Amino acid sequence: MRPHVFAQRVQELAAQHRPFAMATVVRTEGSTLAKTGFKILISHDGRVVGGTFGGGCPEGPIVAVAREAMQSGESRVLRVHLVDAAAAVRGMAGNPGPDEVYVETDCGGTLEVHIEPMLPSERLILIGQGGRDDIEDALVRVGRLLDFEVVVVDPNPQLSETADRVIRAAHPDLAELALGERDSVVVLTKGERDVAILTELAKSPARYIGLLASRHRLEKDRQELRHGGVPAEFLERLHAPVGLDLGATTPTEIALSIVAEMVAKKYGRSFAHGARAAGTALASSGSRAARKSA
Repeated sequence: MRPHVFAQRVQELAAQHRPFAMATVVRTEGSTLAKTGFKILISHDGRVVGGTFGGGCPEGPIVAVAREAMQSGESRVLRVHLVDAAAAVRGMAGNPGPDEVYVETDCGGTLEVHIEPMLPSERLILIGQGGRDDIEDALVRVGRLLDFEVVVVDPNPQLSETADRVIRAAHPDLAELALGERDSVVVLTKGERDVAILTELAKSPARYIGLLASRHRLEKDRQELRHGGVPAEFLERLHAPVGLDLGATTPTEIALSIVAEMVAKKYGRSFAHGARAAGTALASSGSRAARKSA
């Protein structure tokens, strides 16, 4: 594949906002068709979508390790022994390490392959009501401070802070956003479009979804979502009232409580919160801001 075509394929994969990996031959020993510098691109679902190793090296073991690297976010250097059947059996029977594999082929050489996961940036996606919203503004500021790529979806955004991307729309196009497991979404629609938007978000793999709502509106939204067939699993993982209970009152404090909960979710930390803490359909705790929201 020509360099400019390979670079274009990398750009296309990055635009999908999904993990992918680049595997590069960094060293060879003995007879191999692959040479130092040969590369392949592996998509999030394990397909080789660009580049080549010359056709003489089975790509399956490399793809398997690349998928592990996409999960862990850590680069790997894999030593691939291209040997005959008997040597492959002996090698695998010797309990090789996780970064060493034996592959049955006629080449007889060895490759060292550097596997680099390419993970999409972590995004904070704010779905706004339209018009001035100090909490939306504060979330843009705090999100960017913590290196989130901040995307605002709002029919009439009035921001004093600069988001990385602004989409002027009342309803998010989930296909365009291509939500993934590294995304966090905060719904700030204040009742108008809560149910319609949450119904769509229930289909997404977003890591964190939060709703700014009063307890009264939250219960109304939950009932409508249940009646609309939204899975109970989504209602359980929905963060509402949104944010950790820090006693927040100002827009910046409220934004801090929300982003703190997002970070806790990222690192697998669990806090008693909302309906799960109270053991009822109503949230008895949560940020003071969520309780005040109309």
